[in-house]
Amino acid sequence: MTATAQECSRAGCRADAAWNVNWRNPRIHGEERVKVWLACDEHRGYLHDYLSSRGFPVMVTPLGVAVDRVEASP
Repeated sequence: MTATAQECSRAGCRADAAWNVNWRNPRIHGEERVKVWLACDEHRGYLHDYLSSRGFPVMVTPLGVAVDRVEASP
């Protein structure tokens, strides 16, 4: 059995993901609640900026590097 590549979360993109875009909605969840979108190199900045522009704390890490919380910027 072979592992399948994980795809970028950007709508319509089928590229292999290389990044975790870790985020949370602070109006609903505490710092310990982390949601993860996957991003290819091309869409890493786009997905980060999309979430950040909505006031969501965002932290980008390499694919497979988990975080246990996403804190709001000071």
